[in-house]
Order: sequence, then structure tokens, then C-alpha cells
Amino acid sequence: MSTVTRGRVRVEQGGKRIRAVFAGQVVADTVHPLLVWEVPYYPAYYFPRDDVHLEFLAASGRTSHSPSRGDAQLSTIRAGAREAVDAAQEYAESPIEELRGYVRLDWDAMDSWFEEDEEVFTHPRDPRVRVDILASSRHVRIEIDGVTVADSVRPRLLFETDLPTRYYLPKTDVRLDLLEKSDTVTHCPYKGATEYWSVRVGDELHTDLVWGYPSPLPESQKIIGLLAFTDEKVDVYVDDVLQPRPKTKFA
Repeated sequence: MSTVTRGRVRVEQGGKRIRAVFAGQVVADTVHPLLVWEVPYYPAYYFPRDDVHLEFLAASGRTSHSPSRGDAQLSTIRAGAREAVDAAQEYAESPIEELRGYVRLDWDAMDSWFEEDEEVFTHPRDPRVRVDILASSRHVRIEIDGVTVADSVRPRLLFETDLPTRYYLPKTDVRLDLLEKSDTVTHCPYKGATEYWSVRVGDELHTDLVWGYPSPLPESQKIIGLLAFTDEKVDVYVDDVLQPRPKTKFA
């Protein structure tokens, strides 16, 4: 994969077939996508203009400006009775020459995205992110406001590139009597859809502090049915040593 960096933006040629679907129509389909890191956390997909079904795009005459990518011409995507206003961007005169001739589709405006024939959620997968899930016999104890809410010597440790280690614990090692099911659902492109619980300690409810993957993606099956805590907001002891709370965007 060839990679170039222009200022804070990184551009890389992808190797997967990528499709974007809106209102039952394949709006774009390419085997030559660009992965563009507009932010450090994950990339966006850009399609060669020739691989976009332009009959679904109508130029709106509006523009948007990016300090790094320049001015984008905006188009509304229309299919059937639905439209996604200004959901397509083209940087025809971008100072980043690699973006010229490509179309960026707003991820959230599309109904579904496919990498090859597998649907992917939340954002494109980063080819440099690796997820390792390892069985461990380390002693992990979780405290909230001085109360032990989980205690296990059979955790699964999840190591994900550029993120802190996450400790997934069997439900039988967690104080389930303190957990209250939440309606919150989030998605991870590497692990799947989560479900959440809040934790009540005394009179205080700590919202969405625990999560799990009831049906994780095939590559993350080792954490099925296990629970993890937001380590940024709880006290985690590993082999009786208090761990520093990680500083992440999830804090």
C-alpha cells in the first residue's frame, strides 16, 4: 500500500472492494478506494469519480471548506423518494493532489457500507489496527466508589492498536445485582454491536459504565458474553496493583 502524508492528512491506496448503498441503490462501487485519515482515529473512504453512479448526484451549488483539504463542491444524493442533502463532496482543486478526481460520501448519510461482501459499521476499518484477545489468569478487580463490583482471575485481555488494554470478565465474576440495563447501543467495526449497563452504587447511578458484545463479529468471538468496564472512570486493580486511569477520547 502506498501512503503519502500532506500536513495532518494521510492518504493511502486501499485494496478492498468498497460499496456504498443508499435507498436500495449502490451509489458507489470501487476496487480502487482511497483511505484518507482526516482525523487521527480512523480513515474515510474516497471513491474514484468513475466508480460513482453520478446519476444519483445533483450538484447543490454549495461548498464547504477544510483547512487541510481545501474547498469541496457539494452534491445531494437522490434515489427514489429519498435524498441525502450535500452528502457527496468533491475536492477538484484540493491542495492535496491525491484527492482530485475522487468523491467522498458522508458515512452516516448512507444506509450501508460493504468491504468486499461484508457489511461494516461505524467507520472504515483501519488496516493498521490489530485486535488481539488473550485468555489470562491475572487477577482483575474493579472498584467504583470504593465498592468492589467485579473480581476475576479468568479475564480475557483485549489489545487494540493505540487503545488501552480492556479487561473482559465473565458475568459470574461481576456484581450483576448492581447493574441496570441501558438502552444504549454502539457499534465497533472490529467487534460488532454492544449492549450497555449502568452501575448503581449506593444512591448514585453511573451511566453506561459497562458494556458487552452479545454477538461479536467472527474475529472477536472470544469476548462473547463477557463484560468490560470503562476503565477511564473506575478503579482497576491488576494483580493487586491500582492501574492509572487511561486518558482517551472515551473518558
